[in-house]
Order: sequence, then structure tokens, then C-alpha cells
Amino acid sequence: MHRKKLSIAPAWVFRSDDGELFDPVLFQLLKSLRDTGKLTMAAQEARISYRHAWNLLNRGADFFGLPLVNMRKGQGTQLSPLGEKLLWSEQRVKARLGPQIDSMASELNNQLQQLLAGAHPILRLHASHGYAVALLPDFADQVELDLQYCNPAEALNALGRGDCDLASFHFPSCSRLADQVMRAYRDQLDLKNLRIIRFVTREQGLIIRRDSREDVTGLADLTRPDIRFINRDEHSGTRILFNMLLAEQGITESQINGAEHEEFTHTAVAAYVASGMADVGFGVEAAAAQFGLDFIHLSTEHYLLICPEERLQQENMQQLLALMSSEPFLAEIDKLAGYAPDRCGEICTFAQLLESDRA
Repeated sequence: MHRKKLSIAPAWVFRSDDGELFDPVLFQLLKSLRDTGKLTMAAQEARISYRHAWNLLNRGADFFGLPLVNMRKGQGTQLSPLGEKLLWSEQRVKARLGPQIDSMASELNNQLQQLLAGAHPILRLHASHGYAVALLPDFADQVELDLQYCNPAEALNALGRGDCDLASFHFPSCSRLADQVMRAYRDQLDLKNLRIIRFVTREQGLIIRRDSREDVTGLADLTRPDIRFINRDEHSGTRILFNMLLAEQGITESQINGAEHEEFTHTAVAAYVASGMADVGFGVEAAAAQFGLDFIHLSTEHYLLICPEERLQQENMQQLLALMSSEPFLAEIDKLAGYAPDRCGEICTFAQLLESDRA
């Protein structure tokens, strides 16, 4: 199967009153400056000339009325507080909008492929945001997939209506917590006819800046008034897990400073913490690793794909199962912090999986 993968990428730019645009490479320059502390190296990494790099920084300073960098003799070039804030704002925008853009790109890509190659079946997957599931479209030469990100309830409803072929579902490997999750979604789970495609396990816990590590050692510390928290959106499976963990310790969200503030992806939570706008968040370990943050493990969970049993024999479904168990794909999962293959591509029922966790 030969298929050209199309992509959509936004340009993160600022516009001044006279219509002049900031070059998007400015953000790459700022990131490289933060990492290297040398303008010459940052310009090389951004693939621009030293002169162009200076022009970008001067244009930014003129636009905002404050410098984006501070240069000190013998100490190299460092981002100013404004430069840091600007860089982290760009990172947060990308983290917040990235999954939506990926979903739009997937939909457009498949519509164009249908026109170019003629009508043919494409697997439709509605899934919660996750780092492992995001790998699947990278293997478009092996299976054609339309990946749409949504919360678990939306994914299960779409599966029930026949609007997708597969839905993701995740619940803790701890049987006590797993039973609570199953009860929360019992009206949307047709346990008799649905089958599980095993995928990965992932680690969920507290995402913390290293300078806050001594202040936060567990959930109880979130009740301190000086600790600022960033939450996941209320309909996400991760938020449901977080609230269950709080309840086990007798903690309510009303006791947590910042619990009313929400982000819609693990990446956005980590970016929010890394930018200094919060001291701690809750999400997957891979998001913490992406931004160089510390992580306190609180729960291991299964991240699964589910589908009606009769669809398992479809040719494109068999292609997906073959991909999920292939060495190249498993090697990519191994690169994700806190993720591990979970008998990837094997079929079972909910009862079989829950029973194996209790054993």
C-alpha cells in the first residue's frame, strides 16, 4: 500500500499595527537560545544567518518595547523574562491546539485520498489524547486511519452510533479503581458484543517542576494554598481517574488551588507547568518527560482499543492488528516514557482482562 501522507501545520506569528509579521522561526531561535545560550549556535540550529537572527530579536524588542534576550559578557545570551514568557506561550498554544489540528489534518488527508484513489474503506478511530495512539497515523503506508481526538464518552457514543469503527478506552490496572471506571461508563459499554484490542499500559501521576519537587510528594500536598494546580478537562478519562484517587484520600477538588483551571491534553498540562503558571498537574509520564519535568507515579492504566466483534475480520482491521504487533511499531512505543506494550494487538473481552488484573 503506497499512500502519500498530507499534513497541516499552523504558523505561530504576531502581527504589528502596520501589518508586519514575525517570522515563525523566531520561536525556534528562542528555544535554541534557551538550550545553548549562544546566538551563533541558535542561529545555526534555526538555519538562519547570524544577522537574520539579530534582526528577528530586534524586531521583537521593537514590537513589545522590551528585549527578548539579555547579553552579558562572558555569560553568553540568555532569554529575558519576556523571551521566556513568549516561548512558553507558543509551546502552550501548540500543546492546546495540536490534537485538534491533527484531527483536522487526518480528516482532510483521508478525504483527499478518497478523491485521488477512489472510494475505499478507511478505519475510523475516535480516541482520547495519548502519545501511543498518536503514533498510528505515522504508519499510513500499512493502514489507512482517520484518527479523531475526543473524550471517552464521545468516543463510546460514536462507536454506538456506528460513526467510527474503533474507540479508545482506558482504565486502571488496579481492579478496585477499574471497577469504578466500568461503572461510570456502563450505559455506553455493550460488554456482550464489544471486543478489546490490547494496546499499551501507561503511567499516570503528578507532573512537577523540579524546583517544586521538595514541596510536592503526593496528593495531600495539593491542598496547600501555596501550591498551584492545573487540571484536565472535566470530561476526560484522566480527570475521572484523578478524582477517584483524590476520593480515596478524602480530598475534594475544592481544597485544591487552581483545580478549576483546565487543559484539554496531557501535553498542554505539562506545558502549563513548565511555563511556571502552575507548580503541579496530573497526567502521563510521557508529557512530563517531553518538557523535562519531574513525575510522581500514582496509577498504571490500560489504554485499549475496542470495536464490535463482527468488525475484527475486516481486512483493514487485520492490517491494524498486524501493525500494532510489528517490531517497528513496538520500537516506537518503547521510546515513550511511561508507556509499555500491553500484549499489543491481542483480542480479548473486558471480563478476561479484568480477571487477569485480579489474578
